[in-house]
Amino acid sequence: MTSIAAFMAAMIATPSSAHDGHIVDLTTEQQIALNIYEDIIGFRTARGHSQVPAMVTYLTAWLKDEGFADEDIMVTDYDSAGEPTQGLVVRYRGDGLSGRKPIVLLAHMDVVDALPEDWERPPFELIFEDDYFFGRGVMDNKFGVMNLTQTFLRLKREGWTPNRDLYLVFSGDEETGMVSTRAQAQWVAENVDPEFVLNSDAGGLALSNDYTPMAMRVQAAEKTYATWELTITNPGGHSSRPRSDNAIYELAEALGRIQDYKFPVRATDLTRSYFAALGQTVPGELGEAMQTFSQNPKDVDAIATLQANPETVGTLGTTCIATMLRGGHAENALPQSATATVNCRIFPGEGAAATEGTLRELTGNADIQFKLITDVTESPESQLRDDVRAALAKSLQARWGQEIPIIPYMESGGTDGMHYRTLGYDTVAIGGAGSRPQDMFAHGLNERMYVDAFLNGLDHWVIMLKELAGD
Repeated sequence: MTSIAAFMAAMIATPSSAHDGHIVDLTTEQQIALNIYEDIIGFRTARGHSQVPAMVTYLTAWLKDEGFADEDIMVTDYDSAGEPTQGLVVRYRGDGLSGRKPIVLLAHMDVVDALPEDWERPPFELIFEDDYFFGRGVMDNKFGVMNLTQTFLRLKREGWTPNRDLYLVFSGDEETGMVSTRAQAQWVAENVDPEFVLNSDAGGLALSNDYTPMAMRVQAAEKTYATWELTITNPGGHSSRPRSDNAIYELAEALGRIQDYKFPVRATDLTRSYFAALGQTVPGELGEAMQTFSQNPKDVDAIATLQANPETVGTLGTTCIATMLRGGHAENALPQSATATVNCRIFPGEGAAATEGTLRELTGNADIQFKLITDVTESPESQLRDDVRAALAKSLQARWGQEIPIIPYMESGGTDGMHYRTLGYDTVAIGGAGSRPQDMFAHGLNERMYVDAFLNGLDHWVIMLKELAGD
């Protein structure tokens, strides 16, 4: 691995914000990447702050400065649940000598919000500390935005011309309504019609406890994303005159039943092959459970081990979890309503309607109103093409100096990729970074990126694109 000691020695300041001192001994490309990374972390591109357009303006300035023509940069405006956002599409013109269709590369510019009072460090400032970068989006997905942007800038400076067109497609509300995502996917289908789509927003290297690479994970399928609001209403009254029926208590009882329920265990060829391969690299009880489940998906002990681990529970079937709660209207009044938001990640083939039916049955309360608040997309599985696999293997060998297993898997979360799969395009996610399971804090507090993984990932897309679109 790249020595972190040299990088740490180059940081001339404490405490360790990238702005507190200057960074020396970085290559020009590393410095540019770090500058972009630091700046875009500073945009609070979360719902309610309307900063995606400012980030788009920032990125387009970089691209134009490096010679991308106005006609090859498209900024699109969208309304996402009453808030303005934007999408960005950038065309890297090829010479067309290959006669092959374009390649589309995905990332999203928005983030899940982070409350500064909850974090140990300022979430919208890039902080360097203990071999890590900290900040909202350092993993999900501003590393991907930076990584693809600096790749286009670098290739342009090198004077490289691809043998087919390449497109960056950055969405503005992937974490919420996906309005920009859906519109961009449709535009791509109608105007670009790529040969395939590569996504920066998932996949990546699985690192061991000592940061050595275990396997390259390739997202080839996604669970269906669906969210319901569960609401119960009540006449209410004065808090000094309690009633036997109480909206908050009734809703809490229903949520407890959902909490206790485990959806049926499911297994497909993709999930079983994923566990079989990854289980060979994961030590201890977890690795043994992966291999056992791959051979016998009904093994009770293996299922219990995998369901107890946040990294693997979502691969075994549908999961539903309460994520938001509101109720009551005054401290001295009985609640007239209580609402919980329940987010489900639905195993392929089960469907949102069947999942809602299960939730209704679980709550056991006909008075609870169910409202589906997401536009549900159910997407097919994609294939990892031979040319993409070969290019990925070359990137890994060049960056790590060793052969690393490449393992397709099903994503428990959701990404822009689902909408391109639904339109018929093979879409795989092969993010350039890596992380250990214990370092995954996307959507949570103190999101982090291991600095070596950051530096190592900067060559990822350069190698990939030269292999897939070079002479």
